[in-house]
Amino acid sequence: MNENETRLEGRNAVQEALKAGTPIDKIYVLDGCMDGAIRTIIRDAKKTDAILQFVTKQRLDQLSQTGHHQGVIAMAAAYEYVQIKDILEKAKDAGEAPFIILLDGIEDPHNLGAIIRTANQAGAHGVVIPKRRAVGLTATVARTSAGALAYTPVAKVTNMAQTIKQLKEQGMWFVCADMDGTTMYDLNLTGAIGLVIGNEGEGVSKLVKEQCDMVAAIPMKGQIDSLNASVATGVLAYEIVRQRLSAK
Repeated sequence: MNENETRLEGRNAVQEALKAGTPIDKIYVLDGCMDGAIRTIIRDAKKTDAILQFVTKQRLDQLSQTGHHQGVIAMAAAYEYVQIKDILEKAKDAGEAPFIILLDGIEDPHNLGAIIRTANQAGAHGVVIPKRRAVGLTATVARTSAGALAYTPVAKVTNMAQTIKQLKEQGMWFVCADMDGTTMYDLNLTGAIGLVIGNEGEGVSKLVKEQCDMVAAIPMKGQIDSLNASVATGVLAYEIVRQRLSAK
C-alpha cells in the first residue's frame, strides 16, 4: 500500500466516499468554485471531522496524481478513528488502569507510525491525535506501524487541552515530556495515566502543558539536548511500563 492509495480525486470519488462514511482527514477544494457538486461535497464534509481547505488550481494540480481532480481532492484515512470512550472501554475490558499516549501535533507520518508501534508493544490502550496541524492515519503511518495500527485504537480530537481536562475529571493523571521537567525516575507514573508528547520542533504547546499534572525529563548525557519524538515516546512509555510492573 502506498501513500497515493489514500488520495481520492474527482467529484464522484469524493462524494461517494462521504456517502459511504469513509474516514477522511482533509478535503482540498478549488477556491471560488461553488457549483452544485462542490456545494454538496462541502455540505456533507461539514457533517464529518474532515478539514476543508480551499486552495488554488495550482495547488490542486500539484496534489493530483491523475490530472483529473475536477476541483476537489480528499485525503482518506487508512484506518477508522475511534472515540475516547472506546479507548477507556478497552482498558476496562482488560481490567487495567488506562494508559493513553496523546500526541500534541506530530507532523511526520513516520514518527506517528513508530509511536503507534511503541504504544502497542508497551500496552497502551490507545493513542490520541489532534484534528488540526498534525498528520492523520495515512498509508505511510499504517506501514510504519508494522501492523500495530490494526490493534491500537486512535482517536482524533478537536481540542487536546480540553480533552485532557475532561479525562482528568474521570480520574486520569497526565505527564508531558519536556527537557526542563523533573527526571522521569523521580516521578510516580503509575495508575491511570496519559503520556503527552509534543510537536517535533516546538514540543508540547503551552495550553496543553498547563493541563498536565507532571513534566518529565529524560536524562541526557550527550552533547545535544533532544531526542526524536518517537524515541522519546519509547523511553517514557517504558518507564511507565516499568513502574506499572513494579507496582503489582
